[in-house]
Amino acid sequence: MPVKAASDVGSAGQRLRQQVLVALALSSVLPILVLAYVAYSYMLPPSGLPDLARAFGLHALLLFTLLAIITGGYVIWDLGRSVARMAQMLADEGRIGELEHRKDDVGTLIQTVAKMLETIEQQAAEINSFASRLDAAYRELESTNTRLKETSFKDEVTGLYNRRFFSIRLEEEMQRHRRFNHPVSVVLMDLDGFKAVNDDLGHAVGDETLREVAQILVKHSRGINVVARYGGDEFVVLLVETSRAGARLYADRIRQVVSTFPFSHGRSITASFGIASLPDDEVSTSEDLVRASDEALYAAKRAGKNQVATTNSPEKVT
Repeated sequence: MPVKAASDVGSAGQRLRQQVLVALALSSVLPILVLAYVAYSYMLPPSGLPDLARAFGLHALLLFTLLAIITGGYVIWDLGRSVARMAQMLADEGRIGELEHRKDDVGTLIQTVAKMLETIEQQAAEINSFASRLDAAYRELESTNTRLKETSFKDEVTGLYNRRFFSIRLEEEMQRHRRFNHPVSVVLMDLDGFKAVNDDLGHAVGDETLREVAQILVKHSRGINVVARYGGDEFVVLLVETSRAGARLYADRIRQVVSTFPFSHGRSITASFGIASLPDDEVSTSEDLVRASDEALYAAKRAGKNQVATTNSPEKVT
């Protein structure tokens, strides 16, 4: 074999060894990533992180796993190409058949390369199959996360956001208020005489009434506001970038719409409202702000219902 050809074969052999080492390293990392993903998502207890942070961690871990698979596939493809190139160089010299039967290191290398090519083909097929299964698992996880978001943050009866989602968004707006001093208001609403509807007409009619009230709130609220069912016949609205004066106007508009709305059961229903706002109310936590709106709501109830009240005093309405 000429010196140049021998040199090319030697360089190809060195490159082949490097690629084998990289492939082995990736094959060691990949099971660890997969095991970490399974443990983190299914085996470990909840870490106390918010749902969004936990979902982001799962997605990041899954992304790293997919990158490892893609990188491994490329290395194996490049490895096979290097082996083929090396075999072609030997064939061009007309010595590959002779070298395969040699008993020295060169013959051993050629036999090893032939076996390696066969193994690489099998492993490539297995990796492709695993990547397909992992991709399917990823799509299923995305679908599950979407369903969990929709179900864990939505009220089953009204379709509005639930108390849990409201609390998360309120805390976010509280933090924004602390940083930028932007106003934020909470309007707590309770239906007057709703118990009589449930008792006289049944819970099915009561649920339909709650859905009609929910539609009123959504129709007359801005998209950036958070409308939620707080519990029972109580609703709560988070008014973003809204002062106490703006919250009073909003609550009184809803009060008037509810009092004149033609409910499907034919009865007239009114509602009472309690308002708490920042920076008007001197509170430091989201719980204190909700508590202040609750106290204002009870003041409206004591004042005769069908009223709008703040933490100072209810506003008499007719």
